[in-house]
Amino acid sequence: MNKTDLVNNIAAKSGLSKKDVESVLNSFLGEVTDTLSTGGKVQLIGFGTFETRTRSGRTGRNPQTGQEIKIPASKVPAFKAGNKLKEAVK
Repeated sequence: MNKTDLVNNIAAKSGLSKKDVESVLNSFLGEVTDTLSTGGKVQLIGFGTFETRTRSGRTGRNPQTGQEIKIPASKVPAFKAGNKLKEAVK
């Protein structure tokens, strides 16, 4: 399912216009992005938690040349599913 499919499904189930649903979805995604970029987390009880995790620096290898390269530490977004979502997927 892509974003357009999601907007269409929500609009059909809620009776809202596609334009309104898309606006709300874009606002939600923007808020999650803004919160994660400042180091916060978004917790939706029963659904899951969006957070950032830190990857430590490590040594990698260029597959073409075999030369070792240093990969710096970085922050990456992560999602941890909640219990209700896990149960629904089973």
